[in-house]
Amino acid sequence: MSFHQQVVVDCRGHLLGRLASIVAKELLNGQQVVCVRSEDINISGSLYRAKLKYANFKRKHTNSNPRHGPFHQRAPAKILWRTIRGMV
Repeated sequence: MSFHQQVVVDCRGHLLGRLASIVAKELLNGQQVVCVRSEDINISGSLYRAKLKYANFKRKHTNSNPRHGPFHQRAPAKILWRTIRGMV
């Protein structure tokens, strides 16, 4: 992508990791990116496997005080945000 004031990305039908890596690279280049329709992102594999992986992820917390985090967001936009944050 070339440099614009703001890039709007339609997330519908894209794989989570592949989209996140492209968006993360644009952010590292200094581009401002807006992702829309993040609720329609696809996660590869079966739905059962994805649910098991996310349930396992939700179980992780601080033993001494679970309110200290990590916090597990349920909203699709926040799941995308966390995936991108891990790549930046």
